[in-house]
Order: sequence, then C-alpha cells, then structure tokens
Amino acid sequence: MVEVLFAVGIAVAVFVGFNIGGSSTGVAFGPAVGSDTVSKFGAAILMTVFALLGGWTVGREVVQTLGSDLVTTTFTLPVSIGVLFFIGVALFLSNVAGVPASTSMTAVGSMAGLGLARGTLNWGEMGQIVSWWLVSPVIAFWVSAVVGRYYYPRLVEWFAVTQTEGSLVVLDRSGAVPRPVLGPNTTRREFVGTSLVVGIGCYMAFSAGASNVANAVAPLVGSGSLAMNEAILLGGGAIGLGAFTIARRTMDTVGNDLTDLPLLAALVVATVSSTVVTVLSALGVPASFVIIATMSIVGLGWGRATRTVTIADAREGDRPGVSVGALAADASDAPTVGGEGGIPEDADTSPIGQEDREELPRADDLFEPATTARVIALQNVVPAIATVASFLLFRFFPVA
Repeated sequence: MVEVLFAVGIAVAVFVGFNIGGSSTGVAFGPAVGSDTVSKFGAAILMTVFALLGGWTVGREVVQTLGSDLVTTTFTLPVSIGVLFFIGVALFLSNVAGVPASTSMTAVGSMAGLGLARGTLNWGEMGQIVSWWLVSPVIAFWVSAVVGRYYYPRLVEWFAVTQTEGSLVVLDRSGAVPRPVLGPNTTRREFVGTSLVVGIGCYMAFSAGASNVANAVAPLVGSGSLAMNEAILLGGGAIGLGAFTIARRTMDTVGNDLTDLPLLAALVVATVSSTVVTVLSALGVPASFVIIATMSIVGLGWGRATRTVTIADAREGDRPGVSVGALAADASDAPTVGGEGGIPEDADTSPIGQEDREELPRADDLFEPATTARVIALQNVVPAIATVASFLLFRFFPVA
C-alpha cells in the first residue's frame, strides 16, 4: 500500500511540474519566441537546463519553506498527494486556457488551505510571504520606473538591432579544426543583441526554477518520501516535460497575443523581475513572477511617460499623461532584435521635459484588451481554486 501511495505521489508531483513548465516557459521565452529569436524546441531545451540549475542552487530554500515552515502539519503521503493534486489541477486549467498563472501563489494557496482546515497554518511565515508579495511588486515598479524615465530612450539606441536572414552562426571548416564564426549576413551588433535576448530568457528560466521547483516537490520532501536532491531532479525533469509539450500554447500567448510590448521593454522587465524573484527565492520566499513582471511593465511605462515633465514642472502642478503605451514610442524608430531597419540619425533622445506627450501611444495600442482581461482574471481565480479545494478536502474528508 505504501508503495502504491508513493507511486501516486510521484505521479502527482510530475503532473504539477509538468504544468509549471507549461506556464513558466511561456513567461521566460515568450518574447524570444515571438520575435523569432529562438525556436519553441530551443526554448524548451534552455528552460529545462536552467530551471533545473535554479532549483538545484537557490531553490532549496523555497523547498524548505513550503515543505516544513509554512504549515506545522506533518506531511504524510496522502496529505502530500492531496496538496499537490490541487496545485496541479489549478495550473492545468490555466495552461488549457493558454494563460501563465502564478505557480507560487497557487502552491502557497493549496498549502494554506491545508493549514486553515487543520488549524496548523504558521501565520508568522504566511505573513512574511504575503508581506513580500505586497512589497516586491512595488520594488519592481520603482526600479523599472527609474529605468523608464532616465535610461529607456538611450537603451533603445544602444540595443537597436536589425534581424538579418540566414544563420546567426556557422562553422568555418577552412582550418584543421572547424570553428564557429558569424553568419554571412550577421553583424556583431546583431549577434550581441540576439545573445542578450536568449541570455535573459535563460536568466528568467533560472529564477523560475529557483522559485517553482519547490512547488512540485516540497510536500514530498516534507513527508520524508524524497530526499532534497532527488526531489529537485524530479521537479526539474517534470518542468522540462511541460516545456516540450504544453508550453507551446503559453509561448504563443505571451509572445504574440497578449501584448505588442517592444522587445527591449520585455528584456528590461525580464531582468528586473527575474532579479527580484531570485533574491526572494534565496530568502526562502516563494515569489509571484507574474505579478512582479506586470508591475514592472506598468512602472517602465509610467517612467517613460514622465519624461514629458521635469520635477520642477511637477511641483508646479503639471502632470504627465501616464500610460504604458509610452513604451512603444520608440519601437518603430529604433527596433530591437527582430525589427526592420537600424538606428536613425535623429533617434529620439530628447531631454526630460522636452518630449511631446502627444507622440506617446495610448495604452490600448500596446495591450490587447480581451486577452489582458482574461489573463488577469485567471491569475486571480487559479490560486483561489487551489486554496478553496484544498480547504474543503482537508476540512471535511478524513485524509490521514
């Protein structure tokens, strides 16, 4: 009987990791896939490798938090299976809808439902997690706002890259030993820019693994059914399975349907969000990448829009027209990887206070309203489903 329960526990953990891979791969590599910088197959390989690396290094602290600290209930195999089942089902619903949900909020919600039902929720630990959930988006907003106000136009110039036809890198076989060289049409600038896009996607995959591997295996570690190293390998492998299969739909949503966010803005958001998530994971806090990234987008757009007004003007009552559409202002003039054209001589680097707010696009020119509304709704519904279902199971049914 114990062997059967253990097999079921492993299967449910793989199911959870599978759905985490489907959700997180879209967030990490959606922009790169959408700009044709990397293929879906290549994104899946990179996601698998770097998510496992993140879980193996930084993610151990999050496993400890979710497996031992959040609830004082002893994780038996049946309890672990119940918790993991609701995490997996909730995430599966989001993946079927093609929407990347917050895996950390879903996992914490399922475990909080267990703690509430049993009266064993560690309110101090829960309070710390929720506090970071409130503070981290604010940090992402202000860091991105500073970048948007003071550095974004210059970054547009620096990272403007035209994507050429043909292979980025080819093998030079003229010598005794073949060596990689730039493709026939590839410029050094294109190679660096493309490498940066892929590198930041890998960084996002690392941060996703650091935060999310624990969501698949923490209950099994807490119950003593799996050792830490074995659990991380299992979780990382399951995430890779999801990256190669169900993630194709979420990559389409993030890369093509949700937003026309310029690639440079997506890279800034990815860097800020991944750094915040990685730091929180090192502190043992399961972080919501989706919410942090959303606030980073808003902050970047707000900072970009405020360039039309100086601090002195603001003190006198002049206010900028705040819109995340401001991020698209420079996209057609100086495209990043995947654009058409290079850096124009008259690229917009007007000093703060001298930009025309009429030239900043509206927010509805940047976001697709129907898709955005669906994403926001499901990102709130999915963790709620896991929490309520877990509470009802452990409150009214005799799970050992």
